[in-house]
Amino acid sequence: MENNSGDTNVLTHVDGRAGFIRLNRPRALNSLTGGMVRAMTTALTAFAENDAVKCVIISGEGERGLCAGGDVRQIYDARHASETDRTRFWRDEFPMNYLISRYPKPFVAFMDGIVMGGGVGISAHGSHRIVTERTRLAMPETAIGYFPDVGATWLLPKAPGETGTWLGLTGSEIGAADAIYAGLADYHVDSQRLPELTKALTAVCDESDLEAAILRFATEPVRGILPDKRSVMDAAFSRGTIEDIVASLETMNDRFGEETMAVMKTRSPTSLKLTLKLLRLGRDSAGLIECLEREFVAGCHVLRGHDFYEGVRSVLVDKDRSPKWSPASLEATSDIDADRYLAPTGQPLLFPSRRLRREAEKFTSK
Repeated sequence: MENNSGDTNVLTHVDGRAGFIRLNRPRALNSLTGGMVRAMTTALTAFAENDAVKCVIISGEGERGLCAGGDVRQIYDARHASETDRTRFWRDEFPMNYLISRYPKPFVAFMDGIVMGGGVGISAHGSHRIVTERTRLAMPETAIGYFPDVGATWLLPKAPGETGTWLGLTGSEIGAADAIYAGLADYHVDSQRLPELTKALTAVCDESDLEAAILRFATEPVRGILPDKRSVMDAAFSRGTIEDIVASLETMNDRFGEETMAVMKTRSPTSLKLTLKLLRLGRDSAGLIECLEREFVAGCHVLRGHDFYEGVRSVLVDKDRSPKWSPASLEATSDIDADRYLAPTGQPLLFPSRRLRREAEKFTSK
């Protein structure tokens, strides 16, 4: 198989009528580096301009997952660099997320195994999103002092009721059925049949062919938790503040509510307040670009603070799982503290040049 990506962590080739992008960093659960993002963007552009390619398929090497997210350890290691260098990864990643959302050809994501953070960004914006019995999907950013990004503040508010708010604030994992229920995936296919489906997709001529091919392999997933727990989520997570959400959970005589409250108490208080604000703003936004640009501004502010570096330290560096958040409690974290993360910065926003904006909006026929 020919690899034209220019990065050995991203393998690309054309087979029949399908263009393939395969993340090739299995030991790191295919976590994205800046070089991988740039290689993927190059491949996506080339496939879009290749008339022989009728669809694009993205998957991950190994059996553990599509992608565990962006390599935040690299961002952590750049903490003493300039702000331009610290945010360079997002400046490459966010336009790629937008490109996927506007891609002119069917974009098929094999969301097999772990799909978290940036892994959601390279799959859930696609046109045909396939989960399996092994799918474990999450946006776990509040656990590291950050917030759901890659356009999640556009996607999660569209989930039924307050299920997206629960997903964003708790960072909890869900399986195949719940990913479909939340609007983050479309079909369930048994992981053992993905090679057969792949072969079928190489012969498609148009989107109707592709749809029919997927449906030949699609099955009903095992029932998830979201439909049954939605009433609890709606009752608590419809509240306007994190304090009110926690207070509502505390009054419920429900094990799920107790478990949810226990998880939230381990999260960064600042991240919880910022995430809720971003999700509410996303609900009223005009489109994905608005949310991505808002996320970029918030991310710049996060990297000037404490909790992100402390969260990454506790989870990925020292691995003691004992972060010392600052402020340490919701009571000590005001809403004004969250508001300041949305103030415009001196840095360029998501598309700082006409050239980048033209690249991002090049594919607008979807």
